[in-house]
Amino acid sequence: MDLALETDQLGKRYGKRWALRDCSLHLPTGCVAALVGPNGAGKSTLLHLAVGLLRSDAGTVRVLGESPYGNTAVLSEIGFVAQDTPLYRDFTAAELITMGARLNRRWDAALARNRLAQLGIPPGQPVGRLSGGQRAQVALALALAKRPRLLLLDEPVASLDPLARNNFLRLLVDSAAETGATVLLSSHLLADLERACDYLIVLNAARVRLVGTVNELIAEHRHLVGPRHGHHPIPGVTAVVQADHTERQTTLLARIHKPVADPAWTMREVTLEDLILAYLSEGDTQAGHTEWEVSA
Repeated sequence: MDLALETDQLGKRYGKRWALRDCSLHLPTGCVAALVGPNGAGKSTLLHLAVGLLRSDAGTVRVLGESPYGNTAVLSEIGFVAQDTPLYRDFTAAELITMGARLNRRWDAALARNRLAQLGIPPGQPVGRLSGGQRAQVALALALAKRPRLLLLDEPVASLDPLARNNFLRLLVDSAAETGATVLLSSHLLADLERACDYLIVLNAARVRLVGTVNELIAEHRHLVGPRHGHHPIPGVTAVVQADHTERQTTLLARIHKPVADPAWTMREVTLEDLILAYLSEGDTQAGHTEWEVSA
């Protein structure tokens, strides 16, 4: 299996706090992958390590088989759109495309011009005067013009209205299919990810909680509804991810390795949103009591 991104026990620390810890994952080439987690989970840190903006404090990260930190050869294969879509606000879109041709050894100016023309973005207007959605599209077009093998996007649609998000994601998916680029998209917007992504990485409390193709992960999980359950094993269940109990009934979100044959349990399919929310609530997100001093 060819890998666009792989990490092994990757960690990054700021002072005494681990922003990312024991992060091990594999991202196959050709995927459009969702990177999901709450604020502070380590998503931006992982992306910044992958694009060589940070050096790890533990473990390894490899992009297209090589370490990205200080590696200009592999960095030329990576496109990156940061969270605030940083652009030179006084430059026009046309000027940014011209500048990109001078800074990148492989540059498809025609691709960028065609994408922006299709979106009706004016070439001669400073990008600082464009709407947030238009600036995001300019940033994406510039990243795609680099013809990257791996495209990393850090919350690029967070501030966009629904129409602008839809246009952005449609262009992203179409471009990935056209160029064969692998995409890793960080976002909180689960409905958008469900439409656009075929691979999932869930981060919580600085660690990887779940990773794999969307179809396989959904097939491996089920809601189980049955009588009030203790802690005895259920044949077919590998692990219980989330459990809710009433006086007489238990509802589980479980990872299964075969259908649950016990007639006491009713199996129901899960959605991608069900899966993500269950694994996000699973992590250790509570601060220890020793970190708080409560005055009498």
